[in-house]
Amino acid sequence: MYQHQFTCGSEVPYKLSKIICVGRNYADHAAELNNPVPEEPLLFIKPATAAVDMAKPIHLPTGRGSCHFEGELALLIGKKLTDANATEVPPAIAGLGLSLDLTLRDLQAQLKQAGHPWEKAKGFDNSCPLSSFVKLDWLPDWDKLSYSLWLNGEQRQCGKTEHMLTPILDLVAYISSYFTLEPGDVVLTGTPAGVGELHHGDKLMMQLQDDWLQVESEVV
Repeated sequence: MYQHQFTCGSEVPYKLSKIICVGRNYADHAAELNNPVPEEPLLFIKPATAAVDMAKPIHLPTGRGSCHFEGELALLIGKKLTDANATEVPPAIAGLGLSLDLTLRDLQAQLKQAGHPWEKAKGFDNSCPLSSFVKLDWLPDWDKLSYSLWLNGEQRQCGKTEHMLTPILDLVAYISSYFTLEPGDVVLTGTPAGVGELHHGDKLMMQLQDDWLQVESEVV
């Protein structure tokens, strides 16, 4: 069963309840999939059963069409937030990590065409590999964070928080106006351009900043 970990080795004292995700928070990603840019954050939820340790092998679902990777910055919530404003958000973020929003792209296209929710394409078991979290004993510059994803040694994604359509603090505040965020919840902040299909044997590496966090995994 998945359990949060801090990179420093200290124990995370709370368990995962839900994962709140935001779609199309980077204009370049919306453009690469020919999707309109939303006027406000586009939210969906992955259940706790979607979470797995990113440092372990990633198992592709079988018989469900193409599975795409979407690398994202992940926020670990450490304090309850309900209808918060942006100034209340920083003390409630307990850690920064990396994530993969795995997406059954063929199924998602079918569901979108039919006007149905995306959950089957986004929230299936093991669809959210998560790294360990950098424990926040200080407050970073939220608009100057960056992360990268490499696939088989080639850099495919580079996300910079300054390019987010909805900045981190405003995003978390917006989410809390619809869903109470509890300690242990995770917020995925959106993916930049460069997403693509995964295949058996692929090797992934993600990095937060230059030296805060690095995690590798293999697709099996």
